[in-house]
Amino acid sequence: MALQFIYSSKQGKTKGGLVSGTATTNVFRNALYKQAMRALQSQCCSPDEVIFGTDFQQSLYCHLLCGLIFREEIQFVCSTFAHSIVLAFRTFEEVWQELCSDIREGVLSSRVTTPSVRAAMLKLLKPDPESADLIYEKCVGLSNWYGLIPQLFPNVKYVYGIMTGSMEPYLKKMRHYAGDIPLLSADYGSSEGWIGANVNPKLPPELATFAVLPNIGYFEFIPLTENPNHIYMDAKPLSLTQVKEGEEYEVVLTSVAGTTYSSITNQAGLYRYRLGDVVKVVGFHNSTPELKFVCRRNLLLSINIDKNTEKDLQVAVEEAAKLLAEEKLEVVDFSSLVEKDSSSEPGHYVIFWEINGEPSEEVLAECCSQLDKSFVDLGYVSSRKVKAIGPLELRIVRRGTFQKILDHYLELGGAVSQFKTPRCVGPVNKVVLEILCSNVAQTYFSTAYD
Repeated sequence: MALQFIYSSKQGKTKGGLVSGTATTNVFRNALYKQAMRALQSQCCSPDEVIFGTDFQQSLYCHLLCGLIFREEIQFVCSTFAHSIVLAFRTFEEVWQELCSDIREGVLSSRVTTPSVRAAMLKLLKPDPESADLIYEKCVGLSNWYGLIPQLFPNVKYVYGIMTGSMEPYLKKMRHYAGDIPLLSADYGSSEGWIGANVNPKLPPELATFAVLPNIGYFEFIPLTENPNHIYMDAKPLSLTQVKEGEEYEVVLTSVAGTTYSSITNQAGLYRYRLGDVVKVVGFHNSTPELKFVCRRNLLLSINIDKNTEKDLQVAVEEAAKLLAEEKLEVVDFSSLVEKDSSSEPGHYVIFWEINGEPSEEVLAECCSQLDKSFVDLGYVSSRKVKAIGPLELRIVRRGTFQKILDHYLELGGAVSQFKTPRCVGPVNKVVLEILCSNVAQTYFSTAYD
């Protein structure tokens, strides 16, 4: 049995009357998917009513409760993205006593109000004071929630989900909750189609590579070394057999239909498209390339001649967050903005942090300067030294700000299973930017290059 933090968003209809929804929603609702899970002898401990519930917070609470009810039978914990797992156990820290009360009394919390969800949960929930006391003792005995997952689920074997790319910032917290339990990075795919299999699942997620599945689609690769401006029309996409080890490429996926330019589409209605993923060929599995995910191409912090990717941003945040760790605090989540207001030239980077505590102003000021120094791109460093880029700005947002961003995403019909925190905001993310800016509690400017 598995504790799966999966959620289904609402399905809609196109103008032509076809049912539409997110990729994960269509998968979870598909009868073949459920049959496959049964064939693999893997069963989600939560009933369908929880997975398809209309209120995310209620579904999350019930997922946790189901996991505790079947705690002895849980053999793995998973979700589509690592973010969902971390969010679930952060929530557990806040509601664990209420969950214990539900199990002890056999009465479901009043926070669960959806009739179908309540009815499904009440079928599972019976008074069990012994289990409630055991769970309570384990939670009280934990130091800062380290090893929470194996403590709650004694037979758990691993934690599984997508942990590469924009999910890497959550790995530290995942390891904290998992203790000695292995983290297994899921295969490499997208809503548009599957791409590669993780053929070395025992490797740490940071080292995960994916062997391209050559029979699932027609793949092309835009060589970024020959095309530094990433202009598609000027590039010459290479086939699967033409890529070279050590080189970076952007992935192009084409549905199989005899030719690259066929008009036969996939289920998403597309037949040849750029995924926006930058990958590096690190070797070959038999004859198919093994790819390492590098970054998303559309996230690029740039003002002058600087070019900092999502990975560069992550590294800078991790370096600066070490100062918080000394205070036993951590960054809950983060995002960024390139501020190019003509009234305040030169432009500068803005980093938004949500922190799980209240460090001193001295520590935050030091964090701000450390963030600035941790961007090592030569274009950035040289531009900062000659004042072509202004001092980096760190904005501390109030607790719960990134939850508001998630709530906004859900209101638009998105699914938690596919949510990714936007790492760079701007004119395209007006509402998200407004949420961040309206919740700023403190602001600091770097003195690194003064």
